[in-house]
Amino acid sequence: MPSRKEMEKLAANAARRSTRPTCTPGPGDDMPPEYWQSVLNDAAADRRQGAPLIRTLRLFEIPQHVLRVSCRRCSRTVEIQKADAIRLAGAQAVWKDVGQRLLDDSCQQRTGRLEEDGCWASFD
Repeated sequence: MPSRKEMEKLAANAARRSTRPTCTPGPGDDMPPEYWQSVLNDAAADRRQGAPLIRTLRLFEIPQHVLRVSCRRCSRTVEIQKADAIRLAGAQAVWKDVGQRLLDDSCQQRTGRLEEDGCWASFD
């Protein structure tokens, strides 16, 4: 027969094991209101702005010397030096428009339907 001290120790261990640990919220769970309040109170979030996407920049604003655009449809990649792109379209041209024109000039995926014709540009 266990002593009184041993029985209290066994009871404390059993009570500790019976309580389940708290679960952390998963992707499908709702976030607690404290989380959303901390997001709203984050003053630094208003000051932060991400870098502009390369496809929205004008050619003279792009720091890279070699520009690359690829097609998500046919997996073709076209590279052009920035100096050549400026000679082709001008320094004020937007890279998205220049890259799309480069892909479309040599596109092999012509269907005859305007909505589906041409390449689907992905700017690197």
